[in-house]
Amino acid sequence: MAAIDRTPSPGYSAHDRRRWAAEPAKSRARGPFERDRARVLHSFALRRLAAKTQVVQPGASDFPRTRLTHSLECAQIGRELGGSLGCDPDLVEAACLAHDLGHPPFGHNGEKALDAAAADCGGFEGNAQSLRLLTRLEGKVILEGAGHGGPAGAGPLPESASAGLNLTRATLDATVKYPWPRSAGGGQKFNCYPDDVPVFAWIRAGAPPPVEGGSPRLCFEAQVMDWADDVAYSVHDLEDALYSGMIRLEALYSRAERREVCAVAAALYSDAGPGELEDVFAELMAEPFWPARFSGDLGSLAALKNLTSELIGRLCRSAVQATRASCGTEPITRYAADLAVPRRSLLECALLKALTAHYVMARAEAAAYQEREREIVTELVEAVRRTAPASLDTPFRAAYERCPDDTAALRVVVDQVASLTDTSARAWHGRLAG
Repeated sequence: MAAIDRTPSPGYSAHDRRRWAAEPAKSRARGPFERDRARVLHSFALRRLAAKTQVVQPGASDFPRTRLTHSLECAQIGRELGGSLGCDPDLVEAACLAHDLGHPPFGHNGEKALDAAAADCGGFEGNAQSLRLLTRLEGKVILEGAGHGGPAGAGPLPESASAGLNLTRATLDATVKYPWPRSAGGGQKFNCYPDDVPVFAWIRAGAPPPVEGGSPRLCFEAQVMDWADDVAYSVHDLEDALYSGMIRLEALYSRAERREVCAVAAALYSDAGPGELEDVFAELMAEPFWPARFSGDLGSLAALKNLTSELIGRLCRSAVQATRASCGTEPITRYAADLAVPRRSLLECALLKALTAHYVMARAEAAAYQEREREIVTELVEAVRRTAPASLDTPFRAAYERCPDDTAALRVVVDQVASLTDTSARAWHGRLAG
């Protein structure tokens, strides 16, 4: 039976506070979710995000956000949003800090290349990789001895099996945005590789069954994390693009320019038509906090920060008010309710995402370096696979040598490449693939 932290957390049962693997009793009086937050904050994987792409390549200038700064900002938004609705703030913050741990070098671009390279072992997905890091790859809790019993239903654990950071069930569940494995047809988001099914089933134990014909439910904390993520990157990526000059505020007062942005939003981020989005865009720009220009002086910088603050507050307040209107004032935890985000807020968020997609990610020079990044990842998987186990870092080398077949060996190679930063991926490619 796995150990349970003795410090109670209102709204969370012993089942929610349980950990995947038994641990010795802790002497310090810290809550279970406070401990979870600390484990994520001090993890190797979180620090690596400092050199992984958010939108603009790390090092392109001193200003653009990385996956690490995005995760920290997401955590701050999520902590306040979740706390205002009754969630444990440490739990939500830990989930927000952990939500991007599995992103490979070069962000979503590298993710696509790794998914293709990993086709023979179940593909690659950043969310599934995050779960794998939290429950297996991060070195925190090791279970020595072959055949030690795992949690109920998990079967025996292999020799020196890792429980990763060994977070509580509730915190792990709060990181799960897509609570299902990959479908037979592939192509969709998912949160679990085939060999991580036992721990995934343990995490989801007790989740209510989906409504007939519907998808499995996210716990409330995962919904808070997901909205905090959307708010953080839609607003902050816009801030980065305005500061860098890739987006010019003056241009957005052209209806033709706004129409192009709305077309992107309708195609990629919303079920709304361009006409509805154009009306929302015009009204958003008419708000008093929307600056008319950005010149880079102190006044403009202050106005830009005010824009960022107002947009974040606006999108979070609307979700709190709508959720309270439908659920009342009692604290909301786990599966007690769903987060309500008004349609207007969803459309505004879609427009903010579309601004960055249209003016930053769709640039011709971006397409050129993204193609080269995918080549680097693809060639690096081939080179590491050809030279393994000698080319692997020590922890991955030991895992590779225990692999029973080529499928398992490929997964270890993919784990190794996914762990690299943008910088180290280029260095490894230069060394191994020439």
